[in-house]
Amino acid sequence: MNAVSIVIGSICILMIAYRIYGTFMAAKVLKLDDSKPTPAHELNDGKDYVPTNKWVTFGHHFAAIAAAGPLVGPILAAQFGYLPGLLWLLIGAVIGGAVHDAVVLFASMRKNGQSLSEVAKDELGPVAGFCTGLAMLFIITITMAGLSMVVLHALENNPWGTFAVGITIPIAMGVGLLYKKTGNLKVASTIGFILLMVGVFIGPSIQDTVIGEWLSFDSHTLAIILPIYAFFAAALPVWLLLAPRDYLSSFMKIGVFIALIIGVFIINPAIPFPAVTEFIHGGGPILPGPVWPFISITIACGAISGFHAFVGSGTTPKMINRWSDIKAVGFGAMLVECLVGIMALIAATALQPADYFAINSTPEVFKTLGMNVVNLPQLSEEIGLNLEGRTGGAVTLAVGMTYIFTKIPWFSNLAPYFFQFVIMFEAVFILTAIDAGTRVSRYLIQDFFGEVYKPLKRVDWVPGTIFASALACFLWGYLLFSGDIGSVWALFGVSNQLMASIGLIIGATVILKMADKRRYMLTCLIPLAYLFVTVNYAGYWMVKNVYLNTEASGYSVLNGVLSIIMLVLGVIIMVAAIKKWIELFKSPRAKLEAASS
Repeated sequence: MNAVSIVIGSICILMIAYRIYGTFMAAKVLKLDDSKPTPAHELNDGKDYVPTNKWVTFGHHFAAIAAAGPLVGPILAAQFGYLPGLLWLLIGAVIGGAVHDAVVLFASMRKNGQSLSEVAKDELGPVAGFCTGLAMLFIITITMAGLSMVVLHALENNPWGTFAVGITIPIAMGVGLLYKKTGNLKVASTIGFILLMVGVFIGPSIQDTVIGEWLSFDSHTLAIILPIYAFFAAALPVWLLLAPRDYLSSFMKIGVFIALIIGVFIINPAIPFPAVTEFIHGGGPILPGPVWPFISITIACGAISGFHAFVGSGTTPKMINRWSDIKAVGFGAMLVECLVGIMALIAATALQPADYFAINSTPEVFKTLGMNVVNLPQLSEEIGLNLEGRTGGAVTLAVGMTYIFTKIPWFSNLAPYFFQFVIMFEAVFILTAIDAGTRVSRYLIQDFFGEVYKPLKRVDWVPGTIFASALACFLWGYLLFSGDIGSVWALFGVSNQLMASIGLIIGATVILKMADKRRYMLTCLIPLAYLFVTVNYAGYWMVKNVYLNTEASGYSVLNGVLSIIMLVLGVIIMVAAIKKWIELFKSPRAKLEAASS
């Protein structure tokens, strides 16, 4: 198998899916009507609700949803071979992820951009709404701390990366101010992009200077800086920092992967990985379980991800200019993210299997595999870093992309530069998700605690905004600083896909209420059936074989209890939904139409 065949086939599938299935979802299932004003117009406050150009919104949404998941997940899942990950990315994104993102965005906009917990309360009742809100607060806190921890290790004592990432903040604010003053998106985008590239490429020159010393932070200092930055990203008006920063970052994200696609076409690397490996039945050095359900838990972003529900019911629905923009922003951005995941998978599987396992396994575990490294010693020498035992996926992506780029004759001597650039690029990928995720966490806190103190529900109330933003940053910032998040990080895979199941449950309910044909509900029910069974089995497997198994290395009663709580919340929401569906199916069509109006 060669990489070009995979890339061409995948792009064709995704383009056809967008043209046919995306149009069907927009026109027939969701019945998008541009004659109606969106919440961004009806509630325009110049701060959170701001009608925004479709492509700026696309850039923000894509930058927010495309965090570490589509980069790291496919790389870890390469343990099973290239075929399981490739199939799950394509099938999961088209049938599940794109539908999930579009219907969640639509459901939130129908309720004036409210969070998914508020939508669940309206659609399924107070019990389901409370359980959804509790689950969302739990998941978003873990997600923000976990993503920040990845950034921590990428920027720790790395002045080049810190400078390149940090310079995007004033550049983004300048672009936001310029666009708001002139209304000229092309000029603002061009200036912002040029400055962004300048910031990236002068990064190496500051490493050995006084500025480099100032920007060399240890992990504890970064653990304080990141939540402080996130506080401002969550509290400031969306047009000033968050939207333009995400929009500009999307240039880098998409641009790097376009460059990777071009590189793949130029050198057409062979895929030395087998279609499936011996570890599909479990017992692998990276993932302990079998290919199912672990392929669907390991690869979330890129296929289907509950984290997208936070963005789709948080910042994005308050920015959509026209209802028809949902197709490009919700459905389309998910398919682009799928392609990102496929390119990450190619970058990993373009390495020799032994080299891949040497990077992603501890040296002690790798010795038991009976494999001999092939190109890794040479790659380590070229990059100037010992690559063995650097687990987690991020280094593998950087090595894989460097391996592909340096096969092009012009770039053969730039291995250290490419490696550091990709590490920085991954940090930018993740930070944009932290921006949006913290803002969404603020909305969740305002909705959740607004039941106790009503003024908190008002997103335009400044004291409430400051309190909720500070609390959100404190919750995940404390976990980040203390390091306690490491004990529950393994929960993220299951909890994230459980959140996606909740999004599909709510989407199915909304479609049943308003669609012309009840069978359109199957667009959500089919992926929901697979995902709900997969999540619950994966949770059961982890509780039985790892968390509550005293002989397992990952033994943790806390993780076991938290897993059980999360799965119970999911079952409660599912039971409430089934009761609601039965009630709706028994209702006359006239009542259904009245309920949807």
